[in-house]
This record gives sequence, C-alpha cells and structure tokens, in this order.
Amino acid sequence: MNTNSRITSVLKAAHLDNAITGLPTFFLSDLNLETDLQFELPTNLRLGHMVEKIVSECIKSSSNYKVLFENIQIQKDKDTIGELDFIIEELKSKQVIHLELAYKFYLYDPTLSENSFHNWIGPNRRDSLQEKLDKLKHKQFPLLYNQHTKENLSTLDIDNVSQVLCLLASLYIPYTYKETYSPNFQKAIKGYYVNFETFINFDHTDKMYHLPTKKEWGIDPVENKIWTHFEETQIEIERQLQKKHAPLCWLKHIDSYECFFVVWW
Repeated sequence: MNTNSRITSVLKAAHLDNAITGLPTFFLSDLNLETDLQFELPTNLRLGHMVEKIVSECIKSSSNYKVLFENIQIQKDKDTIGELDFIIEELKSKQVIHLELAYKFYLYDPTLSENSFHNWIGPNRRDSLQEKLDKLKHKQFPLLYNQHTKENLSTLDIDNVSQVLCLLASLYIPYTYKETYSPNFQKAIKGYYVNFETFINFDHTDKMYHLPTKKEWGIDPVENKIWTHFEETQIEIERQLQKKHAPLCWLKHIDSYECFFVVWW
C-alpha cells in the first residue's frame, strides 16, 4: 500500500456535516498543513485505527492545532467504560475540543424504510449511519461529562471543552437506481453496488479488476498498479460472498476507473 495515497485519501474524503449528523463538524481542511506531508504508517493497523493515526499525525503536523490527548480510555475501577478519540487545542483561541472521528462506508438500500436517512447501511448489513449517530450522541459525546472522565482528565476544565465530529464517508448507491440525493449526501457518493449475477453479466471486454484489501478502501483506484482479469476476480469474489463478505472492487477500462461493491444480500 502506498502511504502517500493512503494519507491523501483521508484528507480528501467527503465529510458528512452537521446538516446530516446534527453535530458540529470538524473539517480536516481546517488544518494548516504543509503541501508535501509525509510520515510513516504502521502496517499492522486495521483501517479505522490507521485513519486515526493519519488524522493524529496531521493534527500534530498542523500549525494551528495540537493534540493534548488521544485514544483516552476511561476507567472505572479496573474496567474500561469507554474511549475518547482526541482532545485537541486550537492554538490561536486556546479552545479545547473533544474530537470524535469516524471513517465509514455505507450503501443505500431503498427497501429498508420510507425514511431514506435510515437506508444507509454497512456493506455487510452489520451497521448503519443511524446507529453510528445514535451511538455518538448517546454514548460517545456524553462520556466526556462522566464523573470518571473528569477523574481521568483532571487537568482539563471539562465544562469549557467543545465537541465536534469528523465523519468521513464513502457512499454507494444501487446500480442503475434513479433517485435524487441531497447535495449533503451526493458529494460523498463514490460508486455503486451490485449483486453477483449482475456483476458476472457485465461486459468484461478490455476491463481489468482489483479487489483492494480493507486497508486500501477509500484510496483512488488510479493509484493502483496491479490488475487482474475477470476470471480470476470472479473466483475471489465468489469465495468472499460465500462467507457473507461484500468485497469492494475497482474496475479499470482504458483510462477510466470505477468503484463498486458486490453484495451477498
């Protein structure tokens, strides 16, 4: 995996802002960064932790913010009752901020509900945008004011800490599905999803494929150098679908690229 491509993909990811989340938004574009930002990334991190590491390094490298605490585990006796992602400070105003970070991939399933907001779900149907926001609003953000948090972070004036969310999202819609999405969602749409039958019936002439690892999700496929033919890709997709894993697939056709999920459901 190209480290620079991974960093760039996070910095350029679409934000779901407060018009969707109902929570104050922290935009990565607010960080004053050098144009050629480089740092090492551990190779043994899962995707979510890798993105946390990238954002942490970006904040530390910025000229207008600094990290005071990160990955703060809140303890009650010997038990962990929760974790805060970041406590940061805006250097000019001295404002201390509790920042929660999420990097999510959601697919739109119009059959779920008449309320379109409830139709954004994870590729394997194990989570949803609504569930994520409920957890943030009712667990993650209130955790800051827990008595045990105040004990763990005794040097902070908790009552004067503001709270913000950085929700980076890549959204995928049904193949050939016609619906108008609000601009707040439209900006985050990166591709589509299909079932296996639809995929194998594509015209595969002159097309090459790559199944990125989870750590590569969100990277621009134009950065990829290794491509395989349909026959090999078909076999691997079928293997993953049998395990009820919906793989992300990159498609290259001459000089054009597409991103899509193949779902088992």
